[in-house]
Amino acid sequence: MSEKLKDFLEAEYIEASAPCRIDMGGTLDISTFYYPLRHLTPCTFNIALNMRTKVCLFPYEPDMVKITSKGFESAEYPLSKAPFNHPLGLMFAIAAYYRAGGVHIDIESSSPPRSALGGSSVAGVALIGAFSTVFDKIGVYRSLYRREIAIIAHAIEECVAGVPCGLQDQLAAAYGGVNAWQWHGRVKEGVFEKDEIIKKSLYPDLEKHLIVAYCGIPHESKNINQQWVNQFISGKNREKWESIIKYTHEFINALKKNNYKDAADAMNRETAIRQEMTPEVIDDIGIDLVNSAIENKCGARFTGAGGGGCLWALGDPENIDTLSREWENILSKRQGACLLDFKIDSQGLTLPIL
Repeated sequence: MSEKLKDFLEAEYIEASAPCRIDMGGTLDISTFYYPLRHLTPCTFNIALNMRTKVCLFPYEPDMVKITSKGFESAEYPLSKAPFNHPLGLMFAIAAYYRAGGVHIDIESSSPPRSALGGSSVAGVALIGAFSTVFDKIGVYRSLYRREIAIIAHAIEECVAGVPCGLQDQLAAAYGGVNAWQWHGRVKEGVFEKDEIIKKSLYPDLEKHLIVAYCGIPHESKNINQQWVNQFISGKNREKWESIIKYTHEFINALKKNNYKDAADAMNRETAIRQEMTPEVIDDIGIDLVNSAIENKCGARFTGAGGGGCLWALGDPENIDTLSREWENILSKRQGACLLDFKIDSQGLTLPIL
C-alpha cells in the first residue's frame, strides 16, 4: 500500500485545508459532560474563520513518515515506530491509521501556533480529508463524508491525547459556518445535531459585530480541560456547568434574534463562571481585555480551553469599533499580541480535486 501511495503522490499534487474557529460553551462537547447532563440539552457554539490550515502530501522515503509544520521542529520516523506522544503525534497517529508510509506531510497554518483556535484538530481533519481522497482514488478505501472525517479525527486525537477531548473543533473544521451543536448523547442516532445559526448571506453583517485577538502566548488546553473533567467527575461544580449550559442557550437564542446586548451578557456570565472555577484560564492581559469589553457593553470570551491563545468579543458595531482601539492598546504591551484579520468561513473542509 505504501508503494501505491508513493507512486500516486509522485504523479499528483495533494492539498486539503480546513478553517479554525472561535467558540462558546466548549467542554460540553466532551462525553464526560454531555451524557450526565443530557436532560439539560447541552450545546456548544462556534464560528469558523478563514484562517485555514493547509495540509500537503508529498512522496518520501519508503515506509518513512516526515512531518513539517511552522512552529514545530520537523520530524521523521519509520511508520511502525512513529511516536504519538510527540508534539506532532496526532499527525503520526493519523498516518498510522491509514498505514501511510513513504509520505511527507507538510502543514501550513494561517493562525498563530497553539492559539486555542482548534489548530491541531483542524490539521487532523484536513489530513484525514487528504488521505481519504487519495486512498479512494487508488482503490484502497472509500472516501469519507464530512461527518465521518470529523468523528475519526476526534477519535484518534482523543486516543493520543490521553484525556477526554471535545468534538466541536473537528465539526467546525469539517462544516464551516456559524453553528450550534446540540449534544444529545443518543445511541441509535448521532450524539450531536447541527443547528445553523446565521446564514451565509448574513456573514458580512455579523463580522461587524466581532473582533478576535491573539494574546501573544500559546495555550496548553489539556491542563485546564483536565481540571474541569476531574472536578466534574468528583462531583464539584456541577451547578456551575448547569449554568454554563443555560447561558450558552441564552447566547444562541439572542444571536438568532440579532440581540447582541443579551448575547454579550450571556457571554460574560459564562466567562465569569469559568474564571471562578479556574482563574488561570485567562492571564493578566486577558483580564484587561475582558474588563474592557464589559465596560464597552460587549461580550468577551477566551477561545478553546483558554490558558493563553485567543480571546474574541461580540457587540454592537459602534461598541466593537471603540473596543477594537482599546484592545489594540492593551495588546501593544506584549510582543506578538495583536488583533487578527479574519472573515467567517462558509466552506469548511476543502479536498483535492482529482
